Amino acid sequence: MNVFVSEKNDETITLLPITKDVLSGWLDDEGKDHKNWVEANQYKAAAGSVLMVPSDDKSIKILVGIDEEEPHWSWGGIVSKLPAGRYQLPDDMEDDEIEAAMLGWALGQYNFDAYKSKKNEKLIELVVPSSFKGTEIINIAQGIYLTRDLINTPAQDMGPAQLAKEAQKLAKDYKANFSAIVGDDLLSENYPMIHAVGRAAAEGREPRLIKLTWGKKSDPAIALVGKGVCFDTGGLDLKGSQYMLTMKKDMGGAANILGLASMIMSNELNVHLTVLIPAVENAVSGDSYRPMDILTSRDGTTVEIGNTDAEGRLVLADAITEALEGKPELIIDMATLTGAARVALGTDMPAIFCNNDEMVNGILRKSATDSDPLWRMPLHAPYRKMLDNDNADISNISAGGYGGAITAALFLEHFVGTETPWAHIDLMAYNLSAKNGRPKGGEAQGIRALYTYLAEKYK
Repeated sequence: MNVFVSEKNDETITLLPITKDVLSGWLDDEGKDHKNWVEANQYKAAAGSVLMVPSDDKSIKILVGIDEEEPHWSWGGIVSKLPAGRYQLPDDMEDDEIEAAMLGWALGQYNFDAYKSKKNEKLIELVVPSSFKGTEIINIAQGIYLTRDLINTPAQDMGPAQLAKEAQKLAKDYKANFSAIVGDDLLSENYPMIHAVGRAAAEGREPRLIKLTWGKKSDPAIALVGKGVCFDTGGLDLKGSQYMLTMKKDMGGAANILGLASMIMSNELNVHLTVLIPAVENAVSGDSYRPMDILTSRDGTTVEIGNTDAEGRLVLADAITEALEGKPELIIDMATLTGAARVALGTDMPAIFCNNDEMVNGILRKSATDSDPLWRMPLHAPYRKMLDNDNADISNISAGGYGGAITAALFLEHFVGTETPWAHIDLMAYNLSAKNGRPKGGEAQGIRALYTYLAEKYK
């Protein structure tokens, strides 16, 4: 990333991070002139705020407000308020503080302008001493950039074929193996539900199963699965127009999985990684799958379709079955799966379901320390009967509609079984409004926590 440099220049400005709690004490130490200046500007050191402070030696210093609970997001808000130029941190910052500043500095400068005639060329640089090892943080930020870019790209340019090309590019960058099973080959290779959901799409947008593998086969095997519904009309159970406005982000699970895979490969974790992305467009045509159709999954389970807008769990089921065939130590899937999860937890808090307490507790610890929120929801076994069906082994929606996020997770659990540790993350993958370091639009959610959890196990 070109936002970090190793040397200051004559115009480098020093940033002074400060929290609300220590502002008054700092002012007392600084003297009357600075105190009067700060009070006159009504500066309170709010997270992400900035205030230029004049000095007697005519140099410029800038106070920057930091929230100790989420320092990286504070820095993300700060960088967006600074003019172009070069800045440095105080010499007494600890390594973890520098890492938070670097992450926020990078994420706060993200800008999706691929479709704008006028590009944003403003460059705000941070001096990071060459002795500081910030490569891992830069790799994490680049994974988040990738996730955001994929989600923000409109569906016209991010269909199943284009998503496969992005995965292939990522594989090439890290010398991973790439393959894709496309169109009717999904039937001959036994991925019938991926085919059924995506078969109505136009020529050139055929469904496919994208597969990326990386790492030594002798290393522990892990599998990542991402829902890649590149646009979701709802199928024959058509969505209202207001609900389609953000449906380019229905491949947000796949985008987050590719961002996480980028972090894993760039930071060289000791794993044998498999990434599986069922990429489809849930379109409407004479070949659309229908309510009350009965599909047979890759593992032989028969599924009656109660609603064609509950398509994500169908394509994930075939991909999860494929993942299990590789006998991984763990499986993580990510999906923009249910509105019910958003009703329960809002848009900023992904739900995590997990069949292994040790695994989920480890992830949640990293979620807390990384300020990358996740909230555990129950795989409440008594609700499984809500998916019972008179005509097939299981229904793709629950009777009555209550507990929709839970029953969707229970549907997936049917295909996972009980032997392999598995986490399912139901996320929004989108910011409805801008916040510090997080512009409106596509977002990486949970993958920093997942990466640090995996890094602790496999680095």
